[in-house]
Amino acid sequence: MVYFAPMFNAHFTLTKRHLGWILLIGGVLGFLAILGIDVLDAGREGGIGPAQQIALGVCTAAALLGLTLLPLGNMPA
Repeated sequence: MVYFAPMFNAHFTLTKRHLGWILLIGGVLGFLAILGIDVLDAGREGGIGPAQQIALGVCTAAALLGLTLLPLGNMPA
């Protein structure tokens, strides 16, 4: 068994601020990735389809949820 204790802090707690940043950054990057895929696949006609619209909505919701968690500070998640 490999000993990883020096690499990890055993007292680390995921806070609502950490979770907020993770959701915000993930939502924004996902949103940009979906739009980027649509732009790079410019030879295809039809624009943004229903699956992409749902994914954009989920990414937007994740980013907004992340924004609401940021002001809660260091409370455990």
